[in-house]
Amino acid sequence: MLSALVVKLGGFSLREEEEPKAQKMPKIKTNRVRYPDGWELIEPTLRELEAKMREAENDPHDGKRKCEALWPIFNIAHQKSRYIYDLFYRRKDISKELYEFCLDQGYADRNLIAKWKKSGYERLCCLQCIQPRDHNFGTTCVCRVPKNLRDEKVIECVHCGCTGCASGD
Repeated sequence: MLSALVVKLGGFSLREEEEPKAQKMPKIKTNRVRYPDGWELIEPTLRELEAKMREAENDPHDGKRKCEALWPIFNIAHQKSRYIYDLFYRRKDISKELYEFCLDQGYADRNLIAKWKKSGYERLCCLQCIQPRDHNFGTTCVCRVPKNLRDEKVIECVHCGCTGCASGD
């Protein structure tokens, strides 16, 4: 039985318990990830792309525009997603379990791959290029215009540096 002692100090009440409550031990969180079968086949390539990503993030961006500093990062993220997509949908070298594991662990962009599966978006460079709210006049990026319909032949996307990702190119 707990008996509490209430002390009133200047309008405030302070409770002091005579017997301490039993405390529970905190749960131990383990960071062990169970890798599915086939992981050892794709791990070296993903580790290499992760190393390239770290290098691109730490690369100095002196003399570049603000948007140009992010272009290598977008490019490597695109490469990782395309690698996983090709292994699963085109070459059928990895299992559904490994594919879902890669998406859940963040090795590939789930939304970008979902767009690649739709017709007209097979070569999409990044999701930002199809967001109308990010562009003037509520349209898509200039890299989405087929090369034969462009006035200027050499262009670069402001968001990711893409030179053309229209499916008709």
